[in-house]
Amino acid sequence: MANSVYLSLGTNIGDREAQLKEAVRLLSNHQEIGVLAVSSVYETDPVGFTDQPPFFNIVVKAETSLAPHELLSVCMEIEKELGRQRLIRWGPRTIDLDILLYNHDNIKSDSLIIPHPRMGERAFVLIPLAEIDASLELPDTCLPLEHYLQNVQGKEGVRLWKTADAFYRL
Repeated sequence: MANSVYLSLGTNIGDREAQLKEAVRLLSNHQEIGVLAVSSVYETDPVGFTDQPPFFNIVVKAETSLAPHELLSVCMEIEKELGRQRLIRWGPRTIDLDILLYNHDNIKSDSLIIPHPRMGERAFVLIPLAEIDASLELPDTCLPLEHYLQNVQGKEGVRLWKTADAFYRL
């Protein structure tokens, strides 16, 4: 499993903690994905469509032998298995899995953009990502994650809910 990936997971419908744990379990149980680290859980204010409950967000570091579009298919299958319905853009969801980074690759297709196009603007992604690996540099920018963290808006809307060791044990 030679490819290093970072995934963002979020939920704001139902038992949010259970949804995240089940998504991580499903990722871990996939024969071509190895979960290496799971961030703490952050409760976050909604972004975009704000008339909805707060989210729980985490970031997962994994390794995989899957190609990027194959990994996207697995993520979408997990969303489907956990009841995800796409009714409102940025709306309420049982689970959302986004590929943030895949190695240091830049990928642009109709169905997938890596690095995730809005990750540098989202405190609810940057804070748990930095918890796992603060030394990361985003592809093509040569800027460390710390640069984005210092400049991102909305940090006050991201609150530690449960530490990584209390949430999930690998």
